[in-house]
Amino acid sequence: MNEKVINQSVEVGDMLDNVRSRIVEVRGQDVLLDSDVAELYGVETKRVNEAVRNNLEKFPERYMFRLNRQEFISLRSKFSTANLSSKSRVAPAAYIERGLYMLATILKSRRAVEATFAIIETFASVRDLKRNLKELHEEVEPMRKIN
Repeated sequence: MNEKVINQSVEVGDMLDNVRSRIVEVRGQDVLLDSDVAELYGVETKRVNEAVRNNLEKFPERYMFRLNRQEFISLRSKFSTANLSSKSRVAPAAYIERGLYMLATILKSRRAVEATFAIIETFASVRDLKRNLKELHEEVEPMRKIN
């Protein structure tokens, strides 16, 4: 295997881990916050929000929503390393998987494309993991009742 292919594999693995570590659950949904999306895409958060503002018809609430004050406070207390500034004048936006795909149609830099691939792969692996855990739980639960 040549060195370039190995380096690309490491970069993709790092990107997947980077995306996975940023996914949080809000309102029962796995989401990425606008500041994390911006960092993954290599742009400022205000640029992500600006792109969304200019394309509001592509982002219904089932694709993206703003955190309310309580959600914001809760996330800040749970994730001290989270990229959540208390000085921001605008509540963070939370992007559901579909919203991230829609965002990819707007932000088209090379880095955005690479980040989008990583986001798609990560959300697919999270879905698979949840499905496997549910199946395992369904197999184990009847055994627990017998014992």
